[in-house]
Amino acid sequence: MNPQYNFEGQVALVTGAASGMGLAAARLFARAGAAVVLADVNKDAVEAAAKELTDAGHQAIGVVCDVTDEDQAAAMVDQAVATYGRLDMAFNNAGIQAPPSDAADEKAEDFDRVNAVNLRGVWAAQKHELRQMRSQGSGAIVNNSSLGGLVGLPERAAYHASKHGVIGLTRSAAVEYAPRGIRINAVCPGVIETPMVADMLEGQAEAMAAIMQQQPIGRLGTADEVAAAAVWLCSPAASLVAGVALPVDGGYTAH
Repeated sequence: MNPQYNFEGQVALVTGAASGMGLAAARLFARAGAAVVLADVNKDAVEAAAKELTDAGHQAIGVVCDVTDEDQAAAMVDQAVATYGRLDMAFNNAGIQAPPSDAADEKAEDFDRVNAVNLRGVWAAQKHELRQMRSQGSGAIVNNSSLGGLVGLPERAAYHASKHGVIGLTRSAAVEYAPRGIRINAVCPGVIETPMVADMLEGQAEAMAAIMQQQPIGRLGTADEVAAAAVWLCSPAASLVAGVALPVDGGYTAH
């Protein structure tokens, strides 16, 4: 059961909002009364997700955004502010996997692509969110890292590099902006039941089975469970929490 928040009069922005953890977070923000800006590279999917929320009586718009393009990230924030007048909360969730590879054989293009989305994309979104929040003197940002931001696993070097980078980005910005009334944190999901993980389960069954053996809770996490953590970090209930990388991983990193 999720806690009840009152985000009436507030505006939340979610990247990677068309599916998985992003869509789950957008739904939670909306149910708590926030106006929600859903951003995703997939035009049809993000428009459908926004329509789901507006059909349910919530305020929401869908914005097409490729976070690897800083101009699009800036335009995303500009559209949020133009539509709703402010920006109070952001969940920078957009991310991709990289194909598993021996570290000696990883392709430069795979490294560049996964870092462009997972790290540079978070950097660009956070940068332009902070510009708006700085002018307001308030706000909360949550960046989506991974248990791969906290540990290392074989054949995951490029992906884990991107997710470790998100934590460094989060911590540095958090200590810079906490004195200005803006809290920045990260969530580190474990093995979560999302479309991306479903593809991994199918294509990398043995590796995924080994990972699951290390997840003490004994099951996949859900997108709703990660969304609940992200929304809590944005809420006044987490008012003293800044610069953390919160594992949401069923105990994986407790080993």
